[in-house]
Amino acid sequence: MSLFVLIFVFLFSHAFATSNNAEQNFIQCLIDSPELTTPIAGAIYTPANASFPTVLQAYIRNLRFNESTTPKPYTIVTALDLSHVQASIKCAKKHKLLMKTRSGGHDYEGLSYVADHPFFILDLFNFRSINVSIEDETAWVQTGATLGELYYRIAEKSNTHAFPAGVCPTVGVGGHISGAGYGNMMRKYGLTVDNVVDAEIVDVNGKLLNRESMGEDLFWAITGGGGVSFGVVISYKVKLVRVPEKVTVFQVRRTSEQNVTDVAYRWLRVADKLDNNLFIRMVFDVVNTTNGAKTIRASFPSLFLGNTTSLINIMDKSFPELGLQRSDCQEMNWTQSVLWYYNFPPGSPDSTLLSRIPRSLTHLKRKSDYVKNPISRQGLRFIFRKMIELERPGLTFNPYGGRMAEISEFAKPFPHRAGNIAKIQYALDWSENGVASANFYVNLTRVLHKYMTPFVSKSPREAFLNYRDLDIGVTSNGKNSFLEGTVYGVKYFKEANFKRLVKVKSMVDPDNFFRNEQSIPTLPSSRK
Repeated sequence: MSLFVLIFVFLFSHAFATSNNAEQNFIQCLIDSPELTTPIAGAIYTPANASFPTVLQAYIRNLRFNESTTPKPYTIVTALDLSHVQASIKCAKKHKLLMKTRSGGHDYEGLSYVADHPFFILDLFNFRSINVSIEDETAWVQTGATLGELYYRIAEKSNTHAFPAGVCPTVGVGGHISGAGYGNMMRKYGLTVDNVVDAEIVDVNGKLLNRESMGEDLFWAITGGGGVSFGVVISYKVKLVRVPEKVTVFQVRRTSEQNVTDVAYRWLRVADKLDNNLFIRMVFDVVNTTNGAKTIRASFPSLFLGNTTSLINIMDKSFPELGLQRSDCQEMNWTQSVLWYYNFPPGSPDSTLLSRIPRSLTHLKRKSDYVKNPISRQGLRFIFRKMIELERPGLTFNPYGGRMAEISEFAKPFPHRAGNIAKIQYALDWSENGVASANFYVNLTRVLHKYMTPFVSKSPREAFLNYRDLDIGVTSNGKNSFLEGTVYGVKYFKEANFKRLVKVKSMVDPDNFFRNEQSIPTLPSSRK
């Protein structure tokens, strides 16, 4: 055996032994931790546990990151109480292990459960306590709870209260709120983070802080800047909002044969100016006509916080091009509208919201953009032609305006307020396994995204944090992390908010313990 081979074998064996020792030392540190108020051994899963794959896969919501080639964690800690979170942070710091925090697992790029370096997962799915106070019109909700669970607990106590968050009931509260998640009531009540009044976070030293003890800068950062860059958010106190006993929903579809271009053109001119109680999405996809040709279909799933008569009056005056008919409309309570919007069968009980099992799992890629100026008819025709050429990627336009335009872009890290007509989500799902298929489909979204350049925001080309997209930049968390982070940071937060986030990060986590491929960097050493 050559000297080179012997040296390679020695170095590989030494590295493997070192990493294995680090893992074992970390686990022993957890078990022996003086912070523990309950035993932690039963919450620790390693690949040696038969149930390890089940625990890992339980909250993987993108099958693109559930391949045999996907890097796996050394360990999963399914924390049962606060002391487990505190011990995990302290032991990970001591043994220099990368920690990924997972609440619902819906991160589009899998950043809560995948890494290129040795890592472990701190899984918060047991942190699902929800305490609703209708008297105060508030609720404390832990970050491992799902949106569906929150909606159900509110509905248990009131049919005229809600929370303005997303329509997917299995999404975890932690990532959704910390990244400025939104829902169908954002034109009326703003984002989730516009309705957060307190929070609890465990910092890099293992201390539990609330809004008062953490200070307004850190509270600002974790309400829209992504909690995982700053600590482990345990819970949020949210402000409930009022909804009518009955709301109205409708779904109208139009194709190229039904003047879809004219309807879309009009939507881009009125959707952000309609009554604040009205939220009309516009979704484009490619379908087959009866003769087998490809055509564009536009769908308009909508929520109105009012009755059918009022809705028809508004639509006849402001958006007659859609041709909404009374027969298109259904009245129901707000929780039923969430189930309707997510395509659950009619009459599904409210308890459906409690299910943590997604209706389907698929491989997926998402991207985002912001529209600041109406797109011309000719521009829409160009976009539709490109979509038909690519066939698979879809576009969803979410209307802004209303309350969104009234809140300062500096009020929260999320800066996309006045001046935005809509946010675009690029979406492509596929069923085939494997890296080759993933590369093919991901590239289709990139092609469409590039084609859309003339129609969307510029300098920077803005993006939405919760539509996580590693295409817009990543950091290696090394000496160039500030420069690398600035590339994606100004797209997600714009310059002023990004600089403030970096300042907060440098203050509360100067050694960058809480990090991922798109986390907030610290200031360069020369500027600290």
